[in-house]
Amino acid sequence: MYEKETNGQDYVSYIRGMVGHKPVFLCAAVSVIENDRGEIFLERRGSSDRWGLPGGLAELGESLEETAVREALEETGLEIKADRLLGIYTKYFAKCANGDEFQSVTALFKAHITGGELKCDGVETTEARYFKKDELPEIYCQQHRDMLNDYLNGKIPNYR
Repeated sequence: MYEKETNGQDYVSYIRGMVGHKPVFLCAAVSVIENDRGEIFLERRGSSDRWGLPGGLAELGESLEETAVREALEETGLEIKADRLLGIYTKYFAKCANGDEFQSVTALFKAHITGGELKCDGVETTEARYFKKDELPEIYCQQHRDMLNDYLNGKIPNYR
């Protein structure tokens, strides 16, 4: 059974230690956060310098709702509450620059900010802000593009 190492090793590192770069399934959660003006909150990802929804990979023992909340806090400094599940997105395969391959099973939540202070870690997230729905920047991956398109076009709940 996996137990988080005292040296801070995360689940992905643990799995990669066993399978190397071979393809694996990874669970993730992301959130759509909209302000009172109907703008969408996005973060600029340090790995690609493009924009995406706040979120990331689940740790063992964590619900996907807990993942969405934790990832938003880690990446943006903002505390959020997941209001409802909007969809499950499963058909997306990725190959990372380091050779790691994975297919994600990602839960999309509608969420709102409950507290915290916006601060980007400068590594995973280099900038975060709201965008008007008709002025969204380039989104970093097809999965997030599909999620945003489904949300903006009212195709919720959805699964792919």
